Amino acid sequence: MLKRLGSIVQHSYSISIHKVSNITINSRTIMTTSKVSKSLDPASLHNPYFFQKPGQKDIWSLINETAAQAQQESGKPIVNLGQGFFSYNPPDFAINAVGEALTKPQFNQYAHARGNPNLIVEIAKHYSKAFGRPVDESEIQITTGANEGIFSIFFGFLTPGDEVIVFEPFFDQYIPNIEMTGAKVKYVEIKYPQKFDNQTVSGDDWEVDWEGLENSITDKTKIIVLNTPHNPIGKVFTEDELYRLGKLAIEHNIIIVSDEVYENLYFTKTFPRPAALAKLPELAERTLTVGSAGKSFAATGWRVGFIHGPASLIKFVTAAHTRICFSTPAPLQQAVSQGFIEAGKNDYFNKVRDDYIHKYKIFTKVFDELGLPYTIAQGGYFLLVNLSKVKVPEDYDFPLSISARGTLDFKLAYWLIKEIGVVGIPPTEFLIPSNRKGNGLEKTLRFAVCKDDAILEDAVNRLRQLKDYI
Repeated sequence: MLKRLGSIVQHSYSISIHKVSNITINSRTIMTTSKVSKSLDPASLHNPYFFQKPGQKDIWSLINETAAQAQQESGKPIVNLGQGFFSYNPPDFAINAVGEALTKPQFNQYAHARGNPNLIVEIAKHYSKAFGRPVDESEIQITTGANEGIFSIFFGFLTPGDEVIVFEPFFDQYIPNIEMTGAKVKYVEIKYPQKFDNQTVSGDDWEVDWEGLENSITDKTKIIVLNTPHNPIGKVFTEDELYRLGKLAIEHNIIIVSDEVYENLYFTKTFPRPAALAKLPELAERTLTVGSAGKSFAATGWRVGFIHGPASLIKFVTAAHTRICFSTPAPLQQAVSQGFIEAGKNDYFNKVRDDYIHKYKIFTKVFDELGLPYTIAQGGYFLLVNLSKVKVPEDYDFPLSISARGTLDFKLAYWLIKEIGVVGIPPTEFLIPSNRKGNGLEKTLRFAVCKDDAILEDAVNRLRQLKDYI
């Protein structure tokens, strides 16, 4: 039977089954059913977690391809304020540092799994200054971007059946990074402020569902993920909020993962951090802080991130990082270490913060003119705008890839690209599917302001056309 089956496989590449049976080939059992053909397509062997329906696209591909198509059809450039990539170069001192590093033999070979010692020293100094207390080099791990750092944390601490609490809306990468370890995500809402329908609000108006948080904690909960400044809201969590969160973490022996990749772009008087909370200093013992050189130096393509935490926790992050990618590109690590040195000399981060305050002033003026509410960004480089007053023509023709999403924000994003020439991101993508329809975020779009001032001015001029649809 097996010999005959092999002959069939060799000639037809498929097996026609006429009765129910189990066949074992090379230790793999194939359950067959009457009149069912089993394909021998190797693509069928994929991990089911990454299954994609025919034609299915992730949000970034969908929106960017729509923008490219609109630009080709109109013959005019589209203003892309969708993804959070910078439209300009890193500072000259950082670029020059890359060139210098590439001339040194030691920086063209594998870096140590922990990270370039020069960079570890600079990151330890950076956090010592930021936290107002000494940070030892044993508390630092360099990672291949902040995202790989977060995955290393999850991979280093989570096992199948564990639970992680994530605040919703969330950065979309958190979810697969958690689920690929076999752990379960539990979602807690940052509540949409109803007054945002009609007036501009601040991050303080977006409040954690504290009852939902407490009810989500079980004896399986290992980690709570915090993002401050928050993407896409722009909220900076207050000291009182961090204190309340920290007390729960201590009471239930939970680790706080604080994603602070926008740490140098806060516009509040202070930037409260779980690892440096004066009212609850013991919280630092269970906090892992995530940082990003890409966000700090406008160099997201460099993929250099870093994790701070107690040495007793960092060692597990190191162990996971070593198995995921072993080490982070050596010349870019050296360049970032030099970048931090130069940034300290020329007050770079404060100057960039001032630049972004100016960018927000440029971009928000059009929404003030039109009476369209937005969430005043307390940090980061995104602006969440409520477009519920904008009336898209009812008979507007949307492709199936957009209408099938089932939420208004995807239609708003598509229409804005096609008719106004400006790209924004539909933020319901940062919600679980069951919470998307009818959520307040369905009436909003997220725009990135990490662009040249001239690009933002261009966007403002185009967006003024919205007055004809209000």
